[in-house]
Amino acid sequence: MQRYSRGRLRYSGSERGSASAAVLRMLAGFFWLLLLIDGVDPEDNCSHQEVLDHLQLTKSNELFHMTRPVKHHKHPTEVSLEVLLFAILDVVEKEQKFIPYVWILTRWRNEFISWDPKQFCDIRNISLPVEILWKPDLTIEEMTEKDKAPPSPYLTINNMGYVEIQNDQVLVSTCRMQIFKFPFDTQMCNLSFKSVIYTAKDMRLLPGDNSTEATEWSRELMRTQYEWLFVNMTVTTKNATNLEDQDVIIYTITMKRRPTLYIVNFLLPILFFLCLDMSSFLISEKGGEKLSFKVTVLLAVTVMQLILNEILPSSTNRIPLI
Repeated sequence: MQRYSRGRLRYSGSERGSASAAVLRMLAGFFWLLLLIDGVDPEDNCSHQEVLDHLQLTKSNELFHMTRPVKHHKHPTEVSLEVLLFAILDVVEKEQKFIPYVWILTRWRNEFISWDPKQFCDIRNISLPVEILWKPDLTIEEMTEKDKAPPSPYLTINNMGYVEIQNDQVLVSTCRMQIFKFPFDTQMCNLSFKSVIYTAKDMRLLPGDNSTEATEWSRELMRTQYEWLFVNMTVTTKNATNLEDQDVIIYTITMKRRPTLYIVNFLLPILFFLCLDMSSFLISEKGGEKLSFKVTVLLAVTVMQLILNEILPSSTNRIPLI
């Protein structure tokens, strides 16, 4: 009996071992299937639509574009601004207008947007139509005419919730001209950015670049300057001391006139007429030749003066030296 029970025990132990091995094989197969499923399904679902569904970002969800994207109303939205100068298209001295072609980058954080890139095949950036999300209402104080070209229809969001809008546009702005040294003058025109309705309590404006960076990048990107030579761009921030006021970022563009055209067309002819006028003393007064010569020179100088008046502004504190 003892031998038989021992045999039965040995037999029972072998059965248990084989059963355990079968269970382990089944578990290993099950985990292998899970790994296969986990390796296939994400690849099939790695699309921007999956991220948008996760964030519930749709045109029908009005909460994303109706209010400031903050979780607490006392938290101000920090808006970063970068402005680069592409071209100086025109400077109309008569109307005191400055027409530049600029590139503007606006960046802020939406506190309701974030996702883990590891769960979406390392997707970190998505482009969306601008009407889906809230945008800061920035304006330029000196702007007198809106750009007729449509703005960029898309914005970009990243997995950290930062939103960016890039726009390039032609600005028609006012600029107070200092023409006393014309045509050897240097002009400084401002582009002042601020919010239309939001005060410093709700939105803070921060420059995304300093004066040195803005000047260097603008020189690299400069396409055309016509008769004006770009000197530098200065970035100045006027932070509101009172939360009921507004932050203002001022980009001051300094440019110098290329005087060659005016030297050839105005200064040299005037000097030539003056020399002719001086030479009139050598003409005899008999026969009226001297009088007619003087009248001719006077008419020529008058015509030059009329042309100059068509260029220079009619209202100025200091008359041009020329």
